[in-house]
Amino acid sequence: MTERVVLAYSGGLDTSVAIGWIAEETGAEVVAVAVDLGQGGEDLDTIRKRALDCGAVDAVVADARDEFAEQYCLPALQANALYQDRYPLVSALSRPVIVKHLAEAAKYHGATTVAHGCTGKGNDQVRFEVGIGALAPDLKVLAPVRDFAWTREKAIVWAEERNLPIDVNKKSPYSVDQNVWGRAVETGFLEDIWNAPIEDVYSYTANPAEPRDADEVIITFDKGVPVAIDGETVTVLQAIQQLNSRAGAQGIGRLDMVEDRLVGIKSREIYEAPGAIALITAHQELENVTLERDAARFKRQVEQRWGELVYDGLWFSPLKDALDAFITKSQEYVSGEIRMVLHAGRAVVNGRRSEDSLYDFNLATYDEGDAFDQTLAKGFVQLWGLPSKIAAKRDLQRGHS
Repeated sequence: MTERVVLAYSGGLDTSVAIGWIAEETGAEVVAVAVDLGQGGEDLDTIRKRALDCGAVDAVVADARDEFAEQYCLPALQANALYQDRYPLVSALSRPVIVKHLAEAAKYHGATTVAHGCTGKGNDQVRFEVGIGALAPDLKVLAPVRDFAWTREKAIVWAEERNLPIDVNKKSPYSVDQNVWGRAVETGFLEDIWNAPIEDVYSYTANPAEPRDADEVIITFDKGVPVAIDGETVTVLQAIQQLNSRAGAQGIGRLDMVEDRLVGIKSREIYEAPGAIALITAHQELENVTLERDAARFKRQVEQRWGELVYDGLWFSPLKDALDAFITKSQEYVSGEIRMVLHAGRAVVNGRRSEDSLYDFNLATYDEGDAFDQTLAKGFVQLWGLPSKIAAKRDLQRGHS
């Protein structure tokens, strides 16, 4: 029986060339797997036909938009996940869902190997291969671009010699990866970190400097899940899509950052994530209202580690599973409404309300109706500072200032 290789297929030059190259070099049949994560662009049926025309024995196209939103983007939202306090894990979140579909396709088609088109410099090689190792440890992995030093020029020659049905002449100055959670842009003139990005780089967001009217939006959450926009019920996917449109029109969610890649190098990345940034901003503020102080403080530590694990390709890991359980528990009372003004590149919260709020007006007010017993404060302050006071006395006795 002929061996089969399941290939993560994007429809671009490298993965289209990989179909025929794998078949020629290994003698294996190639099954192409394309996953719709809300990235837009070409229709998946077009991509499926291209894979078959390039020599795939079968092509699987999966509409995973709702799955991605509910099982991957939502946990990231509830974790307020921002790698290096800024990056909302646009590409990192998409890799485990693609890996899941690759593993399922490999099992269904009896494949022994999974292939991807990642280079040796990026994070994605780790995310794909570690994910496959966790879900299907018996599968082998093939990475033609990385392991056989492919260049774009070599791929173009290979495609032209075999008359592959792909446009090999049009070359974007950027490398772009996108899905419904956001868009990542790198390479080209952006590799000089002194060069400012130009408007041509952006697609999900309008120029925040252009004059426009502000947009006020109310987002309703139920146990950490966005369930309505301006009172209209939405799915998680619809919430992201609507805020991509509305926040994107206000130029919200643009990031220009130098980040620490897992492989040890620094990389300059341009991100657009209007829906993700708007939702995380709203969710964080609702947690400020509904989470008890120590739980909130500890959750911020969990959030940072959760984001690092996902960025580093460890979605399918025991530690992330354990942190997921904590985050899920923390969302028990994160219900209510957040009102935000979207304008000039910023999402600014200006209203909060929740039946599970821990904000007590009568305790917080300085006006009539104040229910806070200030006579208790003096003893509290004295006891709170007692350890520091005792230590300070010791230091003075020992001659330390």
